[in-house]
Amino acid sequence: MEGTTQQPKPRTVEEVFNDFKGRRAGLVKALTTDVHKFCQLCDPEKENLCLYGLPSEGWEVNLPVEEVPPEIPEPALGINFARDGMQEQDWLSLVAVHSDSWLLSVAYYFGARFGFGKSERKRLFQMINDLPTVYEVVSGAAKYSKDQVEIQHNGSKSKSSGKIIRPFKPSRATSESFPKGVKSTPPPKYDDESGEEEEDDDDEQGGTLCGACGDNYANDEFWICCDICERWFHGKCVKITPAKAEHIKHYKCPTCTTKRARLQA
Repeated sequence: MEGTTQQPKPRTVEEVFNDFKGRRAGLVKALTTDVHKFCQLCDPEKENLCLYGLPSEGWEVNLPVEEVPPEIPEPALGINFARDGMQEQDWLSLVAVHSDSWLLSVAYYFGARFGFGKSERKRLFQMINDLPTVYEVVSGAAKYSKDQVEIQHNGSKSKSSGKIIRPFKPSRATSESFPKGVKSTPPPKYDDESGEEEEDDDDEQGGTLCGACGDNYANDEFWICCDICERWFHGKCVKITPAKAEHIKHYKCPTCTTKRARLQA
């Protein structure tokens, strides 16, 4: 199921990885920023439905293809049947796990089809493994995997304090530009006691990931934090601009907004 236009088949490691990234981005979007629309489309009264990620970073919920065998591996069948029988977050996490499995099967299908050798398969896996999984993004498991630190109330590190908090240290510019309660600058890494920035060879940006697209924090991008789930988002991913953020007292991300609406329904 590739939408209305036929997509060219990836043939190199880079092309397969770009195909993987596009499909992954579409799946993450369906399960985060577009979650309300996704839930509506997964009507349990309909036939077996599948969630497809598209190379163009889009997504669609549709019936499985009728072609046997299918052109590429098919995603999990019947995701709509469990929608009303589980807690929403548990259901979304389950769909995310199956989506991760499908993404890998599609990528390695292309690798097998075009004769990737051992070194090419290894390179493809390493490129894929550098990205958080769909499940990690949807469940929030990748939120602060590396940058949680123990600090005392005065901000210095302490092994005995036992207080784990997110490393958020707003600058003066942030405090003046945005109202209290809306966090709009992603958490930078804390300085150590000598005043030098801590080094982290594995993750230069401290592990902060967008709750919508799963990409890392970049210094030149506007971010905003949900006051409910405390996940960070690119402003562009949740359609919030710096000007709009100035008028938001408490920000709720699309997922938390949808949860509240379903509880009140």
